[in-house]
Amino acid sequence: MRLPGGERMLQGLQDWRDGRTTINSCLVVIAFGKFRAAGLVSGEAPLAEAELVLYDLLKKEGHNAYGRYNSLIRELVSLGRALARAQRGRQ
Repeated sequence: MRLPGGERMLQGLQDWRDGRTTINSCLVVIAFGKFRAAGLVSGEAPLAEAELVLYDLLKKEGHNAYGRYNSLIRELVSLGRALARAQRGRQ
């Protein structure tokens, strides 16, 4: 099953596990509760204020940080909804 933003999240999970603070790992931390519910991670979200860290990383890239941030968050919401649908389908 393909999920919206799935490849980005897989990279983010790897970055998070490796202790790297990246755009993708920030997205994983923001969605940590949904990922924990899906069994993809365990424990507590390790990074406080992941949204602010994400925005700062996007600003450092020098492009439209505000637009990109909103786009990534929308993708994250779509992924969360898809995960919830997939979980309901397994029950």
